[in-house]
Amino acid sequence: MDKANREFIQDIIDNGKDLTLATIRPDGYPQATTVSYANDGLTIYVGIGKDSQKANNIRHCEKVSLTINAEYKDWNHIKGLSMGATAQLLEDQNEIRRATECMVKRYPQVTEWAQPGENMDIVMLKITPKVISVLDYEKGFGHTELVSM
Repeated sequence: MDKANREFIQDIIDNGKDLTLATIRPDGYPQATTVSYANDGLTIYVGIGKDSQKANNIRHCEKVSLTINAEYKDWNHIKGLSMGATAQLLEDQNEIRRATECMVKRYPQVTEWAQPGENMDIVMLKITPKVISVLDYEKGFGHTELVSM
């Protein structure tokens, strides 16, 4: 990936508000849900319900898709990302701690549920991008570039 795409991608991830996460249900239908997230570079973390449909979907299939959009004034300024990625429910305590630190840094209110052992109903999800479609309408209507990781 070239430097310009890397910087564009990182800026969208760092400054996005939410992302839409699509998981695959056991019946094969996709399920898209808007979630808050934090990141460490290109690695994305999300806290989800341990027994939620999203968690169950990921237990069934680790492949996910997601979108993150930058704020824009009109169609001529749409910028965003669409990713094909893998998702993992974290079990390693060091990885959980790192994911939680990232979430608390971005959303201080997370400390209400992020205390170890306090809330076993929440699991941390680690999302690793595999392919990213970079969307930048400032380069032309519908302009995309595909970036493989």
